[in-house]
Amino acid sequence: MAMDSNSKLSVMSNALLVVLLASWVCSVTASVSYDHKAITINGQRRILISGSIHYPRSSPEMWPDLIRKAKEGGLDVIQTYVFWNGHEPAPGKYYFEGNYDLVKFIKLVKQAGLYVHLRIGPYVCAEWNFGGFPVWLKYIRGISFRTNNGPFKAQMQRFTKKIVDMMKAERLFESQGGPIILSQIENEYGPMEYELGAPGKAYSNWAAKMAVGLGTGVPWVMCKQDDAPDPVINTCNGFYCDYFSPNKAYKPKMWTEAWTGWYTEFGGSVPYRPAEDLAFSVARFIQKGGSFINYYMYHGGTNFGRTAGGPFIATSYDYDAPLDEYGLLRQPKWGHLKDLHKAIKLCEPALVSGDPSVMRLGNYQEAHVFKYKSGGCAAFLANYNPRSYATVAFGNKHYNLPPWSVSILPDCKNTVYNTARVGAQISRKKMVPVPMHGVLSWQAYNEETASDVDSSFTMVGLLEQINTTRDVSDYLWYSTDIKIDPREGFLKNGKSPVLTVLSAGHALHVFVNGQLSGSAYGSLEFPKLTFSQGVNLRAGINKISLLSIAVGLPNVGPHFETWNAGVLGPVTLNGLNEGRRDLSWQKWSYKVGLKGEALNLHSLSGSSSVEWAQRSFVTRRQPLTWYKTTFNAPAGNAPLALDMGSMGKGQIWINGQSIGRHWPAYKASGNCGYCNYAGTYNENKCRTNCGEASQRWYHVPRSWLKPTGNLLVVFEEWGGDPNAISLVRRETGSVCADIYEWQPTLMNYLMQASGKVDKPLRPKVHLECDAGQKISAVKFASFGTPEGVCGSYREGSCHALHSYDAFNRLCIGQNFCSVTVAPEMFGGDPCPSVMKKLSVEVICS
Repeated sequence: MAMDSNSKLSVMSNALLVVLLASWVCSVTASVSYDHKAITINGQRRILISGSIHYPRSSPEMWPDLIRKAKEGGLDVIQTYVFWNGHEPAPGKYYFEGNYDLVKFIKLVKQAGLYVHLRIGPYVCAEWNFGGFPVWLKYIRGISFRTNNGPFKAQMQRFTKKIVDMMKAERLFESQGGPIILSQIENEYGPMEYELGAPGKAYSNWAAKMAVGLGTGVPWVMCKQDDAPDPVINTCNGFYCDYFSPNKAYKPKMWTEAWTGWYTEFGGSVPYRPAEDLAFSVARFIQKGGSFINYYMYHGGTNFGRTAGGPFIATSYDYDAPLDEYGLLRQPKWGHLKDLHKAIKLCEPALVSGDPSVMRLGNYQEAHVFKYKSGGCAAFLANYNPRSYATVAFGNKHYNLPPWSVSILPDCKNTVYNTARVGAQISRKKMVPVPMHGVLSWQAYNEETASDVDSSFTMVGLLEQINTTRDVSDYLWYSTDIKIDPREGFLKNGKSPVLTVLSAGHALHVFVNGQLSGSAYGSLEFPKLTFSQGVNLRAGINKISLLSIAVGLPNVGPHFETWNAGVLGPVTLNGLNEGRRDLSWQKWSYKVGLKGEALNLHSLSGSSSVEWAQRSFVTRRQPLTWYKTTFNAPAGNAPLALDMGSMGKGQIWINGQSIGRHWPAYKASGNCGYCNYAGTYNENKCRTNCGEASQRWYHVPRSWLKPTGNLLVVFEEWGGDPNAISLVRRETGSVCADIYEWQPTLMNYLMQASGKVDKPLRPKVHLECDAGQKISAVKFASFGTPEGVCGSYREGSCHALHSYDAFNRLCIGQNFCSVTVAPEMFGGDPCPSVMKKLSVEVICS
């Protein structure tokens, strides 16, 4: 259609007016926006410090305290996934109560004055069962997960919209005056898209467009997704992210997962990450222009029930996080990061004003300098050498930088913080048995082996486990008969035939004629297993019963929904007169779950529905046994756990609620040598617990307990000694500090910057026991060149003879004390020309 120039002009001016109006409306309502420097909230660019706390991994009664400690630790934002399989256990049947009360959790974060980053996913990975997907999703006709597949996209969109609509109805997005400033769609999809090619690319574009179309009024992010389409921000996950740049110059540099440690798997040693290296990684990210950093995890918590994924992920999801599994401060990590956050916030005006200029200070040293318009300046001085100290000239001063560290100078002159100089105390926790009235008095009930059980159904051949159980239970029985001819040679020569069973995982107990013949199990790296050993068979009919056990469904990997578990065969018997007999295509009987599960033996009502055996029977270390006892809640409010060191493998319930899977018999393999903070960290670098149980203690939330008569039920697969199970409380055994002379401190910086003092102040050591505890003894103190680590300090070649005096005078009998690190406090300078430090350990009781 032709148009004259005047009407063209009027149409253009109308269009311009509409665009201007739209942008004005957006600027009023869109209270969260971004540019290349930072996320902007209500017109203000912010350096945002965030931490992951997953609401289902703790109890609602713990949430306020966790959030308070996160705020006190210097966080601005709480980040959480949304757990689809927890919220929609059956199609269209929703659950948002108890520790799945997402709205309550977000409102508590708002009450504390913090923001929320809501990672809707709805794929979450997270070492969570099936990556957060409900198992029923797998059985929708024609579905294929996380690709350009109609049935999957319809379900994903439906659930994502459900959550967004719920948040909107409660006015929880920042655009409505709520705390949610960011949302995430999908999760670490980049590597998967690379494998899938075009369908993967089409799917990620669809997911981004679908999310943006929900109109939340806050930005969306995609992590590990280099090609995230505009306006979605692509973000980094990893141990280090300073190298990362977003895919457009106008997007901010965001780190959605700074890994504070790593997860524990059954059979693996327990990983930890030194606080100095974690702080170094964050300072490196901020100095390179990073503006959002989230600790994954800030509180890891517990995989209650059967929520652990993997397979083989432990029940503890502690993650070496700044708040430990029980919600207690992990020192020095919590305190060292708190000091880092204060230092970063002092630099915030400069950090959000412009890009840094970079100066070389040496082969492995450089400065990043941020200047802002009013003339202020902040600097980060880095030494990337993992082996040696460096003295660098910057401005007109000299600075001493420890190996693998960054010093922060909020005014480009005075050091407020160095990542390798920890001012926070080191806290050593211990598990103390709680005095119970008498020992726990146990009763036992024997689970039937499948030879006694009526099978649910029979068919020819071997079935895949997850398709058979639909994950309603970890357990699936496979049973078949073997007919042995009385003329078999092995009946005379005593050479037992060998039964070989190949299984896709994850664990297996083999029963022959009702007796446990042996067990086999895989690992996270190699879930498949082979059982192969001699079995006792008799002439006539023999019953072979295989109890196959899943230990969490996979949560990561291309199309992990298609991965198998269970006895897929072949199953063979070797050493017969005929040679080898293949049992795989015989008739097999199947039974999903245990009889005790069907009877609800873990519940208050179910446990009273059967006859339990008393005392002598309990001590027999029988496999497949249920145990129960009752106990009263101990006084106080210290966190509690069960010491399961005497047990093998199984599950635990308290008052009908599942604590999770226990498996202390799976001893940790790995290398647990000395770990230096300096040098690039990876998940295998620093480990503890080698040769011991991967997990011995199992968290019991206090809120699950009644004052008296708490029912504890344990199902034990292998056989263990329940009489040695004990309830323990977690408390501080001792606290330590390692403080160098002239170590930078915030107080020193504030006093010098304000002009109140004109020379540096000496640092102080601060020591504090738990509430209700007092410092009862000084185990070690040395000002000079002490060696070793907290718990095993020793004197070095230089030691002030009066090192103990100040602590004996100022700390004994106190809950808290502080001592200035200066030679005169310890009877003078023991070695004047040497750089000294103070190491101290005091006992809390």
